[in-house]
Amino acid sequence: MVNGTHFPSPHHTYHSLALRALPSLHCPAPIYRGAASYGCGTSTQRSITLLCYSAFVVAMALLSDLINLDLSDCTEKIIAEYIWVGGSGMDVRSKARTLSGPVDDPSKLPKWNFDGSSTGQAPGDDSEVILCPRAIFRDPFRKGKNILVMCDCYEPNGKPIPSNKRHGAATIFSHPDVKAEEPWFGIEQEYTLLQKDTNWPLGWPLGGYPGPQGPYYCAAGADKSYGREIVDAHYKACLYAGIDISGINGEVMPGQWEFQVGPAVGVSAGDQLWVARYILERITEIAGVVVSFDPKPIPGDWNGAGAHTNYSTKSMRSDGGYEVIKKAISKLGLRHREHIAAYGDGNERRLTGRHETADINTFIWGVANRGASVRVGRDTEKEGKGYFEDRRPASNMDPYVVTSLIAETTILWEPSHSNGKGAAAP
Repeated sequence: MVNGTHFPSPHHTYHSLALRALPSLHCPAPIYRGAASYGCGTSTQRSITLLCYSAFVVAMALLSDLINLDLSDCTEKIIAEYIWVGGSGMDVRSKARTLSGPVDDPSKLPKWNFDGSSTGQAPGDDSEVILCPRAIFRDPFRKGKNILVMCDCYEPNGKPIPSNKRHGAATIFSHPDVKAEEPWFGIEQEYTLLQKDTNWPLGWPLGGYPGPQGPYYCAAGADKSYGREIVDAHYKACLYAGIDISGINGEVMPGQWEFQVGPAVGVSAGDQLWVARYILERITEIAGVVVSFDPKPIPGDWNGAGAHTNYSTKSMRSDGGYEVIKKAISKLGLRHREHIAAYGDGNERRLTGRHETADINTFIWGVANRGASVRVGRDTEKEGKGYFEDRRPASNMDPYVVTSLIAETTILWEPSHSNGKGAAAP
C-alpha cells in the first residue's frame, strides 16, 4: 500500500510490467526501487512513485486500446502470423504479414521467406528459406479475423531443409495403410515456469528449495500452486485458437505444469502442439516469466518433465483391439533404442527408473504402471480395446518426429526374421 492505495500482487502481470517500465518514466532510481518494496522512503518519494506508477497504468491502458483495435471497423485486411520451428529444433519463430482479406484454407495462403542464416537454418551466402503454410488457427492475441499460421520450411528448390520434421511426418501419415488406421494422438506436454532473472522455478525461494514433493500435484493455494494465471490464460487462448486442448493440471514438482492436446489425427497433432507451445511462449513473454521444456530442469529428488504420448488406431479402438495393442507394444519394444534416440535431448537425465519413469536402457510395459515405458489403462484392459500411453518422450521432443515414428513402428514396420531389426512396409 502506498498512501492508502493498494498495488497489485507482485506476481501480477501488470505490476511486473510496471516495475520494469518505471525507469523509462524518468523516476529517480530510489523511487522505482521503492515501488518494488511498496513505498519505502520519504513521503515525497512515495508520492512521486505513485504518480509514476499511475502514469504508467494510464499509458498501458492506451497501449491496450491500440492492441485491441477492431480492424474490421475500417478495413477488410487481416494480419497473419507465420510460425515455424527454428534451427535448434525447439525454438519457435514467427513474423507477421498483411493479407487482403480473411483466409480459412492454408493452401490459399501465399508462401513467404525468411533469413535462415539468422535462425541457424541456412548459410549466409544462400540464406533464403521458404515458408509453406500448413495449418490455420485463430489468433488469440490480435483476435478478430486475424490468424496464426503453422508453416514448414524448404529450400528455394522445394527440398525440405534438415530441421523440417513435418515433411517426413506428413509422408508417413499419408501412407494408405496409416490413413486407413486413423491414428489418434493425445500428447501430455509438461513444462516448468522459471523466474526470468534467475532461471529458478517460479515460487521457489531464490537459491533455495521448497518443501519435498507431495503437496503440489493438482494442488490449490498460494504456498503450493505457482503460475496458475499463466496456465489458465494459455488454456483459454488455445481453446480460442481452435486447438484441441483437452485439459491442464499442476504437476508433482512445484512450478511445473501440464497441458494436454488431443485426440488429434495424424500430422495435425504436431501442428497443434507446436502452436500451443508458441502461444505459451507468447503468454510467458507478456508475464515476464520463462517457460522451460528441459526434461530435468532441477537435478535431484524432483520429477522431470515429459511429453507422454497417448496413441490408438482404428483397429485398437475396435472389438478385439487389446490384442492389436499388445502386438504394437511388442514392436515398440523391439525398436526401443531407435525411439529413445528420437524422443528428445537430455532424456537420460529424466529416464532413471525413478520419479515415475522406466530406466532409459530398459523397455517394460504394464497395466496402470507409471514406472513403465508404456502404460495401458485399466479401462482398456477391461473393455478389450482402447489406447496406450508411451511414457518415454521428453518434454522437449518434436511431436512430428514422435507421432510419425510411433505410427511407422506400429503400422508399417514388421520385424525381419533374418536380422531381427525389421523393416517398414513399402
